[in-house]
Amino acid sequence: MTSIIEIYQSLGLFERMVAFVLIAPFIGGILAGLDRKLTARMQGRVGPPILQPFFDALKLFQKERIVVNKFQNVNIVLFFVFTIFSGALFFAGADILLTVFGLALAGTFFILAGFSVGSPYSHLGAERELIQMMAYEPMVILLAVGMYQVTGSFKVAEIAQYHAPLILYLPGVFAGFLYILTIKFRKSPFDLSMSHHAHQEIVRGLTTEFSGPALALIEISHWYENVLLLGMVYLFFASNPWVGLVLSLGTYVFEIFIDNNYVRFKWQLTLFSSWLFTAVAGVSNIIVLYAIR
Repeated sequence: MTSIIEIYQSLGLFERMVAFVLIAPFIGGILAGLDRKLTARMQGRVGPPILQPFFDALKLFQKERIVVNKFQNVNIVLFFVFTIFSGALFFAGADILLTVFGLALAGTFFILAGFSVGSPYSHLGAERELIQMMAYEPMVILLAVGMYQVTGSFKVAEIAQYHAPLILYLPGVFAGFLYILTIKFRKSPFDLSMSHHAHQEIVRGLTTEFSGPALALIEISHWYENVLLLGMVYLFFASNPWVGLVLSLGTYVFEIFIDNNYVRFKWQLTLFSSWLFTAVAGVSNIIVLYAIR
């Protein structure tokens, strides 16, 4: 593990960005396969092979391109591009605020894609996606602010090299971020706008009118995003690479467990609980940290 970190640190800015673009979808696809496998085991099924998400994506690229509105795929491409751009900035060690804002812009294009078609299911999904963004975005901003308070920098590279685990200073911020990760990973009880479960694949909210290559781009974008989010979890434990890696993967497994044990919330409870948890855990942690430093 130490050698991998040393190799990463020896790479230049552009090389790190290229490495993310090339490697992240493979890691994200394997995580998606692990998700489906563990979910099946929890439900008493065998489940598909771990590489099944790659087979599904390849099959989608081979399907016919069906377009309801000529702008829908433009928005999906922009969603894909800005998701990759955000992740590349993060793993290159650039400004974490730019990463957060780039990810928010990617989410905005995803919502516009849902509104660009005529399906009422897609419109409802886009509205719920917008509500979810309102629910999780404050906590993501607080994560960047909290890390700046501790390290004195917004640079991911400098945050990762801080001499102590950030979790010691930001337990509330970490708890709040863990809470909204359930929304970002699209897990129950917060999978309001779309769901990855098989029984909802025909009418799937925001992505109801998307198929073929466009749907494949959406899935791959989520793979990139998941790797980026786990990278943010890693920052809390970056002073010990082994611990950071294990706890990042443990966080993903924990979210799978939550997904299989809770029913879906209504949007009102999702928004209220997210803001409440952000205020109690995140804001209070920031205030205390500001008072003692």
